[in-house]
Amino acid sequence: MGLHVAVLIKQVLDPEVPAARFQIDASGKRPAAGIAGEVLGPYERNALEVALQLKDAGAAEKVSVITADGQEAVESLRKALAVRADQAVLVDTSGHDDLDPAQTAEILARAVEKLGGVDLVVAGRQAGDWDHGQVGYLVAERLGWPCVSLVQRAELDGGVLRLTRQGPDGREVVEARPPLVVTVTNDERNVLRLPRVQDLMASRRQPITQWSPADLGLDAAALADLAGGEVLRLRIPERESQCEFISGDDPAEVAATLVRRLKELKLL
Repeated sequence: MGLHVAVLIKQVLDPEVPAARFQIDASGKRPAAGIAGEVLGPYERNALEVALQLKDAGAAEKVSVITADGQEAVESLRKALAVRADQAVLVDTSGHDDLDPAQTAEILARAVEKLGGVDLVVAGRQAGDWDHGQVGYLVAERLGWPCVSLVQRAELDGGVLRLTRQGPDGREVVEARPPLVVTVTNDERNVLRLPRVQDLMASRRQPITQWSPADLGLDAAALADLAGGEVLRLRIPERESQCEFISGDDPAEVAATLVRRLKELKLL
């Protein structure tokens, strides 16, 4: 029997949005609505590819994809189904805005438990919006499973996962037995594959399992108790810049003036 792999994904604001269009909703303490579309997060794409490679190798029997978000995340789940994930689960958190990493991790851990039979949880190293980098570790703590971070590639050999990870001085190889949580970083070997046209079409017809936090035993009060922190203020940093033009007809004089100003500014 192969592994049942659960991939945790998140839909984020398109990171390709031009900086000039980026705006903050100061009252809501979040990026302003409507400035760009949402896409599957970059590290989640890497995590999904690692799981699919395990399936290609016969090491994984089933790949399930789980997210905690609103109905808009259905599109990202369908993209995962289009690259041949077997099951998609949406924990619909509509009405529970701005969940922090601790709250999100509890929801996802309970979803993994409800799904049942999961041997390996794969998550991105961090989300592509807030870059907290906490959810994978918190899910591991909640499940009581070991966690290996910054994984680039995974292979199964005789019931042991051989994980190639990014270390401080190059690549490292770690061996661990499931159940296990891994967080995945980007690598040229885990770029998410492109879907086939027929799989894209089939993904539109596949069912998506939908749960609410209440289905996982979490009401609004329980979620509030899990909150680990609060965003007090969110703003785009203000930058002041000055531009000084050095003019003159004599190039040597202009160069001398430039050198003098650079020295005054302690840039030389």
